[in-house]
Amino acid sequence: MRTIALLGDEVQPWLELQQRVKDALDLAALDDESLREELQAEIASIEKAIQKREFYAMFSGKYDRNDALLAIHAGAGGTDSQDWAEMLERMYLRWAERNGFKTEILDRSIGEEAGIKSVTISVEGKYAYGYLRSEKGVHRLVRLSPFDASHRRHTSFALVEVLPQVEDDKEIEINPNDLRIDTFRAAGAGGQNVQKNDTAVRITHLPTGIVVTCQNERSQLQNRENALRVLRSRLLELKQREQEEQMAQLRGEFQKVEWGNQIRSYVLHPYQLVKDHRTGYETSNTTAVLDGELNGFMEAYLRHQIGEMESSR
Repeated sequence: MRTIALLGDEVQPWLELQQRVKDALDLAALDDESLREELQAEIASIEKAIQKREFYAMFSGKYDRNDALLAIHAGAGGTDSQDWAEMLERMYLRWAERNGFKTEILDRSIGEEAGIKSVTISVEGKYAYGYLRSEKGVHRLVRLSPFDASHRRHTSFALVEVLPQVEDDKEIEINPNDLRIDTFRAAGAGGQNVQKNDTAVRITHLPTGIVVTCQNERSQLQNRENALRVLRSRLLELKQREQEEQMAQLRGEFQKVEWGNQIRSYVLHPYQLVKDHRTGYETSNTTAVLDGELNGFMEAYLRHQIGEMESSR
C-alpha cells in the first residue's frame, strides 16, 4: 500500500498537468482576445510546473524518496575543525527548516573547547536522501581562526556522511546474535534522567565491526531503536559500496576514494567563495550558503550526475 501511495504521488501531478495543457489548448482554440491575458498566465504557470516535475525526475535513485541520516565528523584541525563541524550542523538544520524537512538529532558529541566532534541527524521528508546525497564527502573551510591568538588563517576539514533510512529492506537482515549491546551514562545535555541513568546505547555489529552510538533520548529503548536504525543504514551503505567497488574493478576503473579529497571548499578569507569541485558550481554569497541556501549546489550535482550517466552510455 505504501508503494502504491508513492507511485500515486508521482503519477497524479503528471495527470493534472496533462489536463491543464488540454484545457489551455481548448482555450487557445477559441481565439478570444479577451482571454489572451488569462491564457498567457496559465502557460507561464504550466511551464513552471513542468520545470518542477523535470527537477523531481532527476531523483531516479532507488532510495532517493527515502528519509536520510546525516552524520558530520570533525577532521584534522582540533578546535577549528570541531567548530567547523558545528557550523555545518547549523547549515544543514537551516536547510532542512527552509525546505520543510523534519529533523531529529540522534547522537551528538561535544568538543572540549568549542564545536562538536560528531553529530548524527535524522532528516525526514519526501526526497530527503535524494537531495542530501550530493553532500556526501569532505568539506573544507578556509578562514581567519577565532581560536588563534595571532588570528592567522586556518584550513579545517569535516566529513559529511549521508545514508538512506531503510525500514523494511529485505536486503538488510540483522541477526540479534551478531550484536553486542552496551549501555552507559550519557555525557551530553538532556536533563537529570539522562545524567543519572544508563540511557545511552552502543551497538557493535560483530561481523563488520560497525559501532553505532545513540544518547540523545531520555529513554534507553528509544536510543536502542535509533541506534538500530542507524546500523541498518550503515549496513546498506557497506553493501552498496562493496557492489560498486566490485563493478568498478570489473570495468577496470576502480580507484580508492581517500578521506582527504574534499568535494567543496568554503573560503571566508582572503576572499568570499563557496565552490563545489565536482560540478564547478560556485557562489560568493558565503553567508547565504552557511545559512542553508544549498539547493543550487544540490541541483547542479544532480544535473552533473545525469550528464555523466549519459556520456558513459
